[in-house]
Amino acid sequence: MKPTTLLSPTACGTCSLLAPVATVAHGIVSRAVLTTSALRLTLFHFAAGQELSEHTSKARALVQILSGACEFSVGRAKHTLCPGDLLHLPPGAPQAVIATEPFSMLLTQVTEPAP
Repeated sequence: MKPTTLLSPTACGTCSLLAPVATVAHGIVSRAVLTTSALRLTLFHFAAGQELSEHTSKARALVQILSGACEFSVGRAKHTLCPGDLLHLPPGAPQAVIATEPFSMLLTQVTEPAP
């Protein structure tokens, strides 16, 4: 049976975040890297012009750009991101993204315990 994530949550392991993927000509491709009850890492590949409309998340998120470029809107602020940039998104922050060119990102989501 094929694993559902690139890394097992119960074993030490490695994976390449920069490994080539099939061309994403007109869409968005995502792949789960690691998933636990409190942590989720997801690798995304966007074709140029693709976007995610404004939304919120209960999880704290870190967005790390691996290749290409994009524009993230967080509330009224716009952030142009390129490889090596890291964006912090607090829980509940309204956010949207558009691929200004093909790009890849690693999304880390942390679900914090309720107070």
